[in-house]
Amino acid sequence: MSLQEILGLGLAAALAGAINAVAGGGTLVTFPVLLFYGTSSLVANATSTLALVIGTGGSIYGFRALFPQIRSWLVRFVPVSLVGGWLGSLLLTRTKEGTFDRLVPFLVLFATILFLAQGAFRRLAGRRHSELSGRALILSLLFQFGVSVYGGYFGAGIGILMLASLGFLGLEDIHEMNALKNVLGSLINLVAALWFITAGLIDWPKTLIMSLGAVTGYFLGAHYSQKLSQNFVRKLVTGVGLAISAWMFYRQFA
Repeated sequence: MSLQEILGLGLAAALAGAINAVAGGGTLVTFPVLLFYGTSSLVANATSTLALVIGTGGSIYGFRALFPQIRSWLVRFVPVSLVGGWLGSLLLTRTKEGTFDRLVPFLVLFATILFLAQGAFRRLAGRRHSELSGRALILSLLFQFGVSVYGGYFGAGIGILMLASLGFLGLEDIHEMNALKNVLGSLINLVAALWFITAGLIDWPKTLIMSLGAVTGYFLGAHYSQKLSQNFVRKLVTGVGLAISAWMFYRQFA
């Protein structure tokens, strides 16, 4: 690899890590950059997944102070995330493209709208968190399973989807939601990455370079996002979600 390619991959991974730590959607940075440098789409997807999952260590460390508050939610969501991530990665290795890809822009846009409007919907419903918990938990577990399948398959935008789901479940602290989202997202990508390794889809030199950049980006994103106001982070998440869905619509239908 040339010095230009090394720098390009490292910087792309650092930016993707920072984006993922705050909102999600970092794959939309690493995936096209890998394609630009001549990596096949299937290998690019697998390599990006492994590099970013290695980088999540920085994010998890950055959010470590919030783990006591989200421990009970992890117990509920980890099993479905692991199963869904494995199933999605299995689907990717069995199919190259399909109608599922065409649903992704609509899914991310819908999730962004849900995330933006979740507070208004809860107020209109006039319900408290305790009254919503039973039904909302079941629906959120099912939704998280679907998000995990998609995450194992491709993964761009799963952070937005999870934040929307957690918001409707009743979580209100955006920093706690981000901490939970990053742990679950890392597990989804870990299962997928292990499957991609066994399938021989990893470009190891590019993975090494990108993982170093991703660790830095994840840590900085996790650390500094907690110093920002919750309102600003919510606006940032919404902006990232709209940008992701717009790019996906263009990519699919232009």
